[in-house]
Amino acid sequence: MKTKLFSLGALIVILLGVVVMRQTLFTINETEQVIITQFGEYKRTLQQSGLAWKTPFLQTVNRFDRRILTSDAPKAEYLTQDKKRLVADPVTRWRIADPLLFYKTVRDESGARARLDDLVLSELRREVASHTFELVVGPKRETIMDNVAKTAREKATEFGIEVVDVRIKRADLPQEVQLSVFQRMQAEREREAKRYRSEGEEESAKLKAETDKQCTIVLAQAKQDAEKLRGEGDATATRVYAEAYGKDAEFYAFVRSLQAYEQFLAQRSTIVLPADTDLFRYLSSPKRVGMQ
Repeated sequence: MKTKLFSLGALIVILLGVVVMRQTLFTINETEQVIITQFGEYKRTLQQSGLAWKTPFLQTVNRFDRRILTSDAPKAEYLTQDKKRLVADPVTRWRIADPLLFYKTVRDESGARARLDDLVLSELRREVASHTFELVVGPKRETIMDNVAKTAREKATEFGIEVVDVRIKRADLPQEVQLSVFQRMQAEREREAKRYRSEGEEESAKLKAETDKQCTIVLAQAKQDAEKLRGEGDATATRVYAEAYGKDAEFYAFVRSLQAYEQFLAQRSTIVLPADTDLFRYLSSPKRVGMQ
């Protein structure tokens, strides 16, 4: 009986020891940082990963993530300097830099996200209101977001938070005005297309006119050269004929008559001419004039 009671007592002691040990010892992950509180009062901060201890049953372990966290604010509508509405949804990347201040001011991550979203939305609204729509969605977008991140970073230190970066996932027009904007953009593009087409047609007409001009000049020059060459050829032929005629006038007259016969005398041709016509003198008397 005593042995049973001893065994039961030892078992109870062991169980109590396990419970006390579990309440005393705990592990800290490398992605965590811990604050120890006792009845809500701060005791110490632990940022070294590994095995740690606390007073059992009296102290509480509050764990905070030490990695970079993300806060995705809901879409909101902003008014630009030129009175145009803009819908944007900023994203904030941040980390817990001071766990104690973080615990005292915002308590947990959900409270931190609420504060950060308020800060970022307020700063983004102020920056957007000081720029036109074209600058916000165009060349000034990076500068605007850097200014928002800088200001939010300064203010977030009050909550033990370090703001790493702020960016906009998408900046767009409200749904009800998108259609009219797209139609205006389409009309502008069509107007530009018509202007480019008219300029192209004008340039094409200029090129065609210049080509026709050059073609006319080339043809006129070629015709002039052809007429010149033809005249020179005729002059040369006349000179050759004249020289030949001067050497033997009778032979020249004979050859020219033969050429005339070939031109107007075909087979079975009937021509009625006087017998003493000069055209047929070589046919009626083939001998040269003056020859016996």
